[in-house]
Amino acid sequence: MGILYIVATPIGNLEDISKRTLRILSEVDLILCEDTRVTQKLLTRYEIKTKTMSYHQHTEIKKIEEIISFLKEGKNLALASDAGTPGISDPGNKLVAKLIEVGPRSIEIVPIPGPSALTAAASIAGFSMDRFVFLGFPPVKKKRKKFFEEAVNSRYPVVFYESPYRIIKTLKEIDLLTARKIVVGRELTKKFETVYRGSAKDVLAELAKDEIRGEFVVVIGDK
Repeated sequence: MGILYIVATPIGNLEDISKRTLRILSEVDLILCEDTRVTQKLLTRYEIKTKTMSYHQHTEIKKIEEIISFLKEGKNLALASDAGTPGISDPGNKLVAKLIEVGPRSIEIVPIPGPSALTAAASIAGFSMDRFVFLGFPPVKKKRKKFFEEAVNSRYPVVFYESPYRIIKTLKEIDLLTARKIVVGRELTKKFETVYRGSAKDVLAELAKDEIRGEFVVVIGDK
């Protein structure tokens, strides 16, 4: 049986990568990518020639079965998302679950830890992060109100992701519910990295001065 490596890749700055990650990406037989074009930029930067194949949330069962067959043949594979750690608000967990169904000990699954927008934001939040709640992305339409009500009423800090297309709407919804302090990270580790702090109203005022671009991480402080 082969090994599936769950490989964390940089969330922005391509220097945020370990020697072990580079070795694994160089040695495996195939790299499964959320978007092969995105991963190829990283591979080209470090002169890694390993072949790639797409694996994402819309991947059909037939391709998943093909991936499983590769592993059963003894091939070693790496799973990488566009940025950060696969399986964290990412379809990688579905593949891992499928492999566990095949047999918990039949295929070895090995984590290669590294960058994550979740931990990057938590580390600079300035809140007590001994315990916190991670909620992934808010619902796009249905159950948004319930999502934010639960977030602002949590005993512990809450971390979630948001897209540039909905960040303003999200902050307005938070502002209606609470005056709790928040931290919003934009484009973390990238050229235009910006961290906003204050109430949701404060952050909205700051964002009004900037171009809305890149992915966002929001941390709502504890009570």
